[in-house]
Amino acid sequence: MRAARLPSLVPALVAVPLVALLAWLGTWQLERAGEQRREAAEFAAGAAAPVALPAANLAPRFLHVRLEGHYLTARQVLLDNMTHEGRVGYRVLTPLRTARGDTVLVDRGWVPLGASRAALPEVAVGEAPRLVTGRLDELPRAGIELAGAADVAWPRVLNYPTWDALRATLGGAIYPRIVLLDASEPDGFVRDWRPTGLSSDRHVGYAVQWYALAVTLVVLVGIVTLRTRGSPA
Repeated sequence: MRAARLPSLVPALVAVPLVALLAWLGTWQLERAGEQRREAAEFAAGAAAPVALPAANLAPRFLHVRLEGHYLTARQVLLDNMTHEGRVGYRVLTPLRTARGDTVLVDRGWVPLGASRAALPEVAVGEAPRLVTGRLDELPRAGIELAGAADVAWPRVLNYPTWDALRATLGGAIYPRIVLLDASEPDGFVRDWRPTGLSSDRHVGYAVQWYALAVTLVVLVGIVTLRTRGSPA
């Protein structure tokens, strides 16, 4: 009898780690949903009237800021592999030297890829003094790191650069946030700013699916185990 019962334990032994994995995936999706809700709330709060650009250590994400200065157009950066509505292109980062001496990267928006990567988009802008407004944000991050081709021309094409890489490229200190140029500001491109990633509802939906799979697996193992035990030895 003991030898006959051993096979009935095999499905349960196999299922335990799978159920644990599925439950963990569901919990992880719920955590991501919470993160997305917080990010959406921060983004909504950033719609308030713009304030003067704060010191670097007081620069929360999505804060709506205003800054005076002039663009440094000789050294612009094109962020490669940026998409908009399914199309590939670049996001244009233009350094702006503020009146107090900070160098801030202003994201002037998305432009489509041209006929080839050899034909870069026209991103010239005047260097006259100006007042610009926008939201502070982090640099875009890649889901998978891809090696970019070396580029020495300007505007410089970079693939998901780090702040260290940008400081090395531009040759100096940079304010540790980019400014997403407001859609109402001139000299910009496509600026459909919104929180990144999936919506919290999508994450909750995925969590429900993972939990449902875990429950289904438990039920199936229970059925198989009962049938095995109930079968003649």
